[in-house]
Amino acid sequence: MKRRDFFRNGVLASLGVASFAPGLQAANHASNYKNKKAKNIIFMVSDGMSTGTLNMADLLFYQKTGKRSRWMDLYSREGVTRSLMETASANALVTDSAAAGSSWGGGRRVPNGSLNIGSNGEEHMPILQKFKAAGKAVGCVTSVQITHATPASFCVNFKSRSAQPEIAEKYLDLKFDVMMGGGDEFFDASKRKDGRDLYGDFKKAGIAVARSKADMEKMKGGTPVLGVFSEGGLPYAIDRENDVELKKNVPSLAEMIRKAIDLMKNNPKGFAMQIEGGKVDWAAHANDAPALIYDQLDFDEAVGVALDFAAQDGETLVVITTDHGNSNPGLFSNSKVNEKFANLYTTTKSNEWLLMQLSHENTPAQVRDLIEAYQGIQLTNEDAVAILKDYQVVNEEGMYDSGKRPMHLLAQLQAPHTSIQWGGTNHSGDHVELAMYGPGSQKLPAFIENYQLHQFMLDAAEVGNLAFAY
Repeated sequence: MKRRDFFRNGVLASLGVASFAPGLQAANHASNYKNKKAKNIIFMVSDGMSTGTLNMADLLFYQKTGKRSRWMDLYSREGVTRSLMETASANALVTDSAAAGSSWGGGRRVPNGSLNIGSNGEEHMPILQKFKAAGKAVGCVTSVQITHATPASFCVNFKSRSAQPEIAEKYLDLKFDVMMGGGDEFFDASKRKDGRDLYGDFKKAGIAVARSKADMEKMKGGTPVLGVFSEGGLPYAIDRENDVELKKNVPSLAEMIRKAIDLMKNNPKGFAMQIEGGKVDWAAHANDAPALIYDQLDFDEAVGVALDFAAQDGETLVVITTDHGNSNPGLFSNSKVNEKFANLYTTTKSNEWLLMQLSHENTPAQVRDLIEAYQGIQLTNEDAVAILKDYQVVNEEGMYDSGKRPMHLLAQLQAPHTSIQWGGTNHSGDHVELAMYGPGSQKLPAFIENYQLHQFMLDAAEVGNLAFAY
């Protein structure tokens, strides 16, 4: 199938303009929910989203559809409040995801790597445990492992974010209403070092288990749900949407949040959940522009689901933000910037996917053909030789699931063809975007520190005065 045919049926088709429901345009102005409490809270995190990531995704979407992304479109609506947020951890100006998430989850800044445990070992009760104690349905949805730092930061107390096998076990004890993402290796007996069949234990505890999109779609509610749809993180959106089997079996972030809302919305005391676009962060670490922009758009479609529900419901506070910047990508000027950025419009595979197809046995011509076929970029023979040379040495640069492939080298070679450049390969200490819509949003100040959102959410839901122990 031709690259452009893939595109017509691909990720932008799934993120298409049909999701722009009219409900938000007629939604309540802030004055209409001035004295309302937030019965429901949807906290949305595009993990590791630098401002350039948000900008480029919006530019791409606008060029292809003539409409703004849901996040940017929100800024033109009445009833939305916008702020800047400072993101430091307890021990560093530049946070990691565990400490950043814990600032929201536990209401205190903690050292990098920690999940709701302070510098002196003090434990801070995670916010979803508080909301559950107040009678709400609670849960997390993510595009990475459900045991990963950001979802775990709303749920558990652990000294190290690396304790993912133990975090999976803790989820069994907590019995939260909806937990969906990746991380099969922490639940499957054949992949856990201790051989424990956590899937079986969850089922014995009365928790329904979904292992595919079809399983998820069949869920009717009434019991807690664990959905695990991949080993490691879920596939990048651009790879999922251009692979028939992946698209059939692995849900998008929007599909998961839509199901999660459906499963929790009938709780008489409401619900609270965290939604994470976790692979935005992974793509930024790897300087993988196609993965980054299309996963940001995948997150943006989930934003649309949340906003449309909130507009119709009238009792839901939607919080949209990121935990920190990452790699600070941007679109840089040159004489053909429009043409070069347009290469991303018809790209159908991430850099990670392309590099996983290669080995030292390939020829330079095969490398060039592969990249041109899926990304429309014509590398030189010298570029292809440089990529292949990297496969002949032990390469330790891989980030997360990248397989230790030459991700950053390929990004450098792509830059002249896309006009996208990168500030680095790791987290940054930027102040970040924060948007709110719904009851309580009118109280958001123009500048806020990350840990202050914890009490803000409790107050918005009017559970802030309960006697929770820290």
